[in-house]
Amino acid sequence: MRVTRVPTRKALETLPPYVPGARVPVGAAAFKLSSNENPFPPLPSVMAAIADAAVDVNRYPDMYATELVEAVAAHLAVQPDEVVMGGGSVAVLGHVLATVCEPGAEVVMPWRSFEAYPIYVTVAGATGVRVPMTDDGRLDLPAMAAAVTKRTRVVLVCTPNNPTGPAVRADELESFLSALPGDVLVVLDEAYVEFVADPAAADGLATFANHPNVVLLRTFSKAYGLAGLRVGYAVARPRLAAAIRAVSTPFGVSNVAQLAAVASLRAQREMAERVARLVDERGRMLDGLRSQGWAVPDSQANFVWLGIGENATKLAERCTRAGVLVRPFAGDGVRVSVGEREATDLLLEVTAESLDLAAR
Repeated sequence: MRVTRVPTRKALETLPPYVPGARVPVGAAAFKLSSNENPFPPLPSVMAAIADAAVDVNRYPDMYATELVEAVAAHLAVQPDEVVMGGGSVAVLGHVLATVCEPGAEVVMPWRSFEAYPIYVTVAGATGVRVPMTDDGRLDLPAMAAAVTKRTRVVLVCTPNNPTGPAVRADELESFLSALPGDVLVVLDEAYVEFVADPAAADGLATFANHPNVVLLRTFSKAYGLAGLRVGYAVARPRLAAAIRAVSTPFGVSNVAQLAAVASLRAQREMAERVARLVDERGRMLDGLRSQGWAVPDSQANFVWLGIGENATKLAERCTRAGVLVRPFAGDGVRVSVGEREATDLLLEVTAESLDLAAR
C-alpha cells in the first residue's frame, strides 16, 4: 500500500497554540483566576431561559439569531442590520478577518495583547505586524499608526487591553484614527467594556458612529457570565456586516446561547450590580498589590497584570501551590482575574511573600 501524507498550509507550521487558563484539577480545592471568567453563577432569569431552551436542542437554532440581534441593536441604539452574532467575539474576529484580508495583507496589532490575534491573523492568510506596548502596559497608538503600510488591511485595538488592563483614552483614539487611511479597518475589541470606570476612556459606540471604518467586537462571556455558551457579536456598517455574516459559520450560535443572551440583556440592573462588585474588588486587589510594592498598570478590565518578565512562571507556580490559579505568559508577566474576595486575600498572601520576583 502506498503511504501518502496530506500537506497542510505552510503558515500553520509556525501557528502559535492558544493556551487556555489553568483549570482546577478534579477533586482539588482552588480559586480559578486564570481565565477572566465571571465568578458569579448565572442569574435566575437566565437559568430559566437556559432550561426552557434545552428542550429544543434537537432542532437547529435560528441561523441569524433574529431575536437576539434585535435585542442587541435596541440595547446599543444601532440598526439590526449592523449586528452580526457569532460563537464568542473571538469567532467573530475570525469572520471579520476572513472578510477583509487577502493573501499578503498585513494586520497591525499591539503586543502583548490577546493571544488569539496572531492565530486568527495567520488562519486568515494575513501577516501580523506586532507593535510593542508602552512600559506601563498601554497600547502605543502612535507607533501602531506608524506601522501601517499600503498592505495594511486591519488594525486591532484591544480596549481594555488583554492581558495588561488599561483602556484606550478617547483623545488618543481620535488622534490615532485621524492618522489612518480611511480604507484600513479598525477593530475595537471591547470584550471587557462593561468593567471600564475611567471617564477618559474611549466610547466605542460614539467612535463607531463617527468613523465608517470602525468595527466593534463585544461578548456575553465576561460581564454577562455566559463564557460557557459562546456568544459574541460585531457591530459594523450594513455592507460590511452583510459580508461578515456571509462568511460566518452557519448556525454558529446555539438556541440555548441565544435565549440566555436575550435574558441577560433584560437583566441589566442585576448585571450592573455584579459588575460594580467586581470593579470594587479590582480596586482592592490593585491597592493591595501596590501597597506591597508591585508595579501594576491601571486595569479597567476584570483582571490585573504583573509584568515580571522571566519570573512569571515562578509566581504562577507559587500561586498554584497556595490554591489560586493565575495565568502566566512566559517571559512577560502574570494575569490575575478578579474573583471572590477570599481569592484576592489568598493572592495577596502569596504576592506579599514573592516580592523577590517583582525585581526586574
